Amino acid sequence: MTSSPSSALSLRNLHKHFDAGRPGLLRRDDRLVHAVDGVDLDLGRGEILALVGESGCGKSTLALTLLGLERPTSGEMYFEGTDVARLRGAALKDMHKRIQMVFQDPYESLNPMMTIEEIVEEPLIVHRSFPTSDQRRARVIQALEDAGLKPADSFLDRLPHQLSGGQRQRVVIAASLVLDPTILLADEPVSMLDVSIRAEILNLLADLRARQGISILFITHDFGTVAHFADRIAVMYLGRIVEIGRTEEVLRAPRHPYTKALLSVVPVPNPRLRQKRTILQGETPNPIDLPTGCRFHPRCPIAEDRCRLTDPPAVTLSPSHSAACLLIENDK
Repeated sequence: MTSSPSSALSLRNLHKHFDAGRPGLLRRDDRLVHAVDGVDLDLGRGEILALVGESGCGKSTLALTLLGLERPTSGEMYFEGTDVARLRGAALKDMHKRIQMVFQDPYESLNPMMTIEEIVEEPLIVHRSFPTSDQRRARVIQALEDAGLKPADSFLDRLPHQLSGGQRQRVVIAASLVLDPTILLADEPVSMLDVSIRAEILNLLADLRARQGISILFITHDFGTVAHFADRIAVMYLGRIVEIGRTEEVLRAPRHPYTKALLSVVPVPNPRLRQKRTILQGETPNPIDLPTGCRFHPRCPIAEDRCRLTDPPAVTLSPSHSAACLLIENDK
């Protein structure tokens, strides 16, 4: 397989498994945690793609694998059309420079002993991007202003504890922008913030995409956050993409039972537009001991006997919309 020519990042049958050790002294077989288990995904150039799913479904592990902090167990990853497995030396370092991450918790991802200038400047020093301190300071100021911290000079000497939660998250974004990346991996970047501040950060990310053409993989568990923000939505369950499509298609006509359940509990201001909630029973299955057949069937409210036996392939519903469920054919 190859990547799409219009993609900034392409994944083909990507797996990331972790060794969970042996279940007992007398057992010789090692157990594996199937954190990411056969993901096919394309992130278009200048696209905002939302990756949605419950905690523990593999979203963050996928992001860490894309960032290079975890090595994939198998599968292929293409960065701007080039197989990442073939990159070496300066080319690999350049890829890591151009894929940056915005972490979830701005309180934990900033060093409390460093000034804002030192935090944002550090990636430039690591990658030796600018030879002089004056050039680095100018780039830091530009990154802070791009992240909405103006005037940037007033923030340079502050420490993280002297900033609000929204300002801290903007510093995290500035530190990711300072290297002029082409891809941002945003892992729950607004979940720790107040509702009013969430809107500001979402608008900032949308503005960065519009002004700089950055591709954004936006990881979240909240459909409500991405409804008016993302170009496409990919729904992930237990290490796999179970539905993907343009935002309006997925929100207007979800086809996978898991997607329908997630959407049914999104708060709706207008009581007349509210639908019956689907509360999934039980916990997400253990990724060490995956269910046979469809891995969603133990919690699926409409599962049939065949769902326990057959692992469903993705069904193409439109050129941009697909879902992996054996029961889709019943409601076409």
